[in-house]
Amino acid sequence: MPAIKFRGVDFIEFDSLLSDDERLVRDNARRFIEENLIPIIEQCNREGRFPRELVKPMGELGFFGANLKGYGCAEMSNVEYGLVMQELERGDSGVRSFVSVQSALVMYPIWAFGSEEQKQKWLPPMQQGTKLGCFGLTEPQFGSNPGGMLTRAKKDGDSYVLNGEKMWITSGSIADVAVVWAKVEDEGGRVRGFLVETDRPGFRADDVHGKWSLRASVTSGLALQDVRVPACNLLPKTEGLKNALMCLNQARYGIAWGAVGAAMSCYDTALQYSLLRKQFRDQPIASHQLIQEKLVWMVSEITKAQLLVLQVGRLKDQGRVAHQHISMAKRNNVWMALECARMARDILGANGIADDYPIMRHMMNLESVKTYEGTHDVHALIIGANITGIDAF
Repeated sequence: MPAIKFRGVDFIEFDSLLSDDERLVRDNARRFIEENLIPIIEQCNREGRFPRELVKPMGELGFFGANLKGYGCAEMSNVEYGLVMQELERGDSGVRSFVSVQSALVMYPIWAFGSEEQKQKWLPPMQQGTKLGCFGLTEPQFGSNPGGMLTRAKKDGDSYVLNGEKMWITSGSIADVAVVWAKVEDEGGRVRGFLVETDRPGFRADDVHGKWSLRASVTSGLALQDVRVPACNLLPKTEGLKNALMCLNQARYGIAWGAVGAAMSCYDTALQYSLLRKQFRDQPIASHQLIQEKLVWMVSEITKAQLLVLQVGRLKDQGRVAHQHISMAKRNNVWMALECARMARDILGANGIADDYPIMRHMMNLESVKTYEGTHDVHALIIGANITGIDAF
C-alpha cells in the first residue's frame, strides 16, 4: 500500500469556528509533527525510545507552558494550547504526555503556587526545554485515591526531609526537578508541594520497562529516602490536595484535545486505506456498507468530540470552566478515540497490527490514556456527583 499522509478531519467546517491565530498555531504544530515526529515515531516505539532530540525544537516553538503568562512562555489561549495537544497526540500519545507533564504538571504548579524566586529560576529554562520536570503524586498503593498517599515531609530546621515512593511518573529519570506531593507531619498531614532537584542525595528514579503502551515516553518510579530540601523549595501557595488536583485538571484538559488527534489519525488512515484496498469484484472495501458504517461512526464521534473540547476551551479562556466540564471532555474523548482505533484496526484487517500504520500504536497508547489522570470510571463519578449532588466515591 502507498504511504498515507494525513489530510485533516473537518466534516462540519469546524475550522470556521477557529480564529486565524488558532488555525495558524494548529497548522504550525501539524507541520512540525509531520516533518519531525511522524518519520521517526514507529522506530522510537519499537525501541522504547523517547525522541529527546525534539525537546529543544518544541521549546523553540513555544510548546512548553504555552498557555501560561510571562517568563518567556508563548501566552497562547487555551484553545490554541489544546490544538497543539491535538497535533502532538496525533503524532504520539507519549510525546503529548511529555509536553503535558512539562507544561501542566510542572510549570503550572510553579507558576500558580510558587514564589517569584522559584518562578524565575525554573520557568524560563523549562519553557526553553533546557530543564525538564516530572510530577510526583501517584504512589504504588494509591492511584485513584491520591489522598491516601504515604509520602511524608518533616520539618527539620531550615529544611524538610522527604520519604516515600511515587509510581508511573512520566519523565522521572530525565527530569532535573520533581514536583513532589507529600503530607507534612508538622501540619497535621496537610498535603504540600515541594520542588525536589533530582540530583539530591537519597533521590532515585528507575525506569519502568516492558511497557506495551506509551513506549516512546519515559515512565519511572521515584524513591525518596531522607531527601533533604531547603524550606525555600516548598511551593508556598499549596494548601492541600486540592492544589495537586488543580494541576491534574490542567493536564486532563490537554488530554481531552490530544485524544481527538489520535482519533483523527486512526480515522484518516482507515478512510484512505479503505479507498485503496480492493476485495470482491475488484472493488474498494469502502464500497461496502459495513465499512461505511464504521467510518461514519468514527467521523461523527470525532466531530462531536471537537465541539466538546472547543466549548470547554472557550469556557476556560473565559475563566468559567469547571472540573466536571474537563472530566466529561477527558472521559468522552479518550473513550471515543480508543473505539476509533479499534474500528480502524478492523478496517485494516491484518495490516492493522503492523507498524507500517499507526493504528495499533495509538490503540495501545490510548489504553493508558484511558486510565491515567483519572480513570474512565472515576470521571463518571466526578460528573455523577455534580449532576446528582451525591458523592459516590
